[in-house]
Amino acid sequence: MHLYWTLIISPLIIAASGRREPPTCYNSRIVCAIFSAVWTRILFPATLTVQSSPLFQFGHRRTEKPDLNYLPWLQEAAQEVAVILLITFIFIRLLKLGTRRLIKLSHSQELIAGRRALQLRTLAGVLNSVGIFIVIFIAAMEILPIFGLDMGPLLASAGVVGIAIGFGAQTLVKDMLNGFFILVENQYNVGDVIQAAGVGGTVEEMTLRRTTLRDADGTLHVIPNSEIKIVSNKTRDWSRVQLRVAAAYEENSDRIMQLLREVADELRNDSSFAGMIVAEPEIPGIERVAGGEVDYLMQVKTLPGAPQYAVSRELRRRIKEKFEKNNIKAAGPAKVYVLNPGQTASGQENT
Repeated sequence: MHLYWTLIISPLIIAASGRREPPTCYNSRIVCAIFSAVWTRILFPATLTVQSSPLFQFGHRRTEKPDLNYLPWLQEAAQEVAVILLITFIFIRLLKLGTRRLIKLSHSQELIAGRRALQLRTLAGVLNSVGIFIVIFIAAMEILPIFGLDMGPLLASAGVVGIAIGFGAQTLVKDMLNGFFILVENQYNVGDVIQAAGVGGTVEEMTLRRTTLRDADGTLHVIPNSEIKIVSNKTRDWSRVQLRVAAAYEENSDRIMQLLREVADELRNDSSFAGMIVAEPEIPGIERVAGGEVDYLMQVKTLPGAPQYAVSRELRRRIKEKFEKNNIKAAGPAKVYVLNPGQTASGQENT
């Protein structure tokens, strides 16, 4: 009954987990669709056929010690083993076909972005390895009792060894599980700029066990996936350039905002930067007034990554030229006067 209940429950778990995934997670939808199709068309009918087979039932009813010198018994046992091996081979082939389909979809630019291809191929490899292990393990659990081996003590011993290994490698297991869910949920991709585990940088490499970041100084950070609790992705879908342009307090605010709009429109219509900007630039107005300066806010939505910094630098350059051409005074540093006791602001001593 082990094989029967395993195959009954597994698709239900896969389907339930697939419904909880957000609609942007391509991996979950593809995996659930492939497994659902294979299950309803092939695996479930094959399971029922095998369960009703006299050879299969005979193998589970056998409790006496087998006589290896008895030819009819050997023939029946060989037939049962051949049936189980045939089903195992079919399951492995179907699993390989499903994972190859995932890899093929990873090369389709119509369904998945280019940076998602690496993650999808990694997921296909994980599903293939884990699936083959599960199929072979179930097949071994069905074959060994045919030869009179009591699986109870063997499974109990394996459970004790597994617990010991689990305690010793629980951090590694946490790394792998967390890395798997990072991959499936598409929390970040290679090339994204993220903040995680107290450090930030560009994702250079990601595996099931670790994530490698390189910050602006060139420092390489290797983070075990179990240490990643909160991820701040700074380059998902789009980025925003926010400039606070400071001008002298006495300058006309309407004139400053008009000049900033002209700079934004010129950059938006420039063929070199038009493809980097994904929305119309915004000039909300005055952001801060302090001392002798006024800060004006400019916001521009751009493509994530390098385009964000290129647009930011070009905006600063054009704003400087525009202010110089229109004789706009830049905000100067605040002046602080320190007077000694008995001295006036002009520097003369009181008599």
